[in-house]
Amino acid sequence: MKSEKLQKLVIGAMFAALCFLGTFVIKIPTFHGYIHIGDCMVILSGIILGPIYGSLAAGIGSMLSDLLGGYVSYVPGTFVIKALAAAIVALLFRFLCQRVKSASFRTVLTILCGICSGIVVVLGYLVYEGHFLHLGVGAVSSIPGNIVQGISGIILSTILYPVLVKIPDIRHLSQQKI
Repeated sequence: MKSEKLQKLVIGAMFAALCFLGTFVIKIPTFHGYIHIGDCMVILSGIILGPIYGSLAAGIGSMLSDLLGGYVSYVPGTFVIKALAAAIVALLFRFLCQRVKSASFRTVLTILCGICSGIVVVLGYLVYEGHFLHLGVGAVSSIPGNIVQGISGIILSTILYPVLVKIPDIRHLSQQKI
């Protein structure tokens, strides 16, 4: 039991680091922040680690990128939004995997989960920027960038998931029940 918790903790830390790196290192600047590939790791964190460890890895890794990147006002919003996105991905993925056992269905399911994650991110930042950062209608300007990074996250997670599940420990974690 302890070794499984330790395994989840170590892989969770790895995914937090990957969320951080995917967000912090690979940046395409825009007039309203930047576009990155960290959402791929948010999706994969949820799928592989489940709702608790996955949401913590996604939230912490993404939040650290904002903190160290100088976007301090986004730190609390990013933590909540990315953690929520990963938790929804995890719950949806595991719920549907219990009903359909086909391995080929998991590719479709990764895309579906990615779309749900993208919706959470787009709406989450729209609300956070509009209400908490007091940008009002100006928050709408972040929608195109969030959609582009969501699409890149879907594409990359769909490519990487089949590769990652070939690793026995990753496959074991991603096949656990809710």
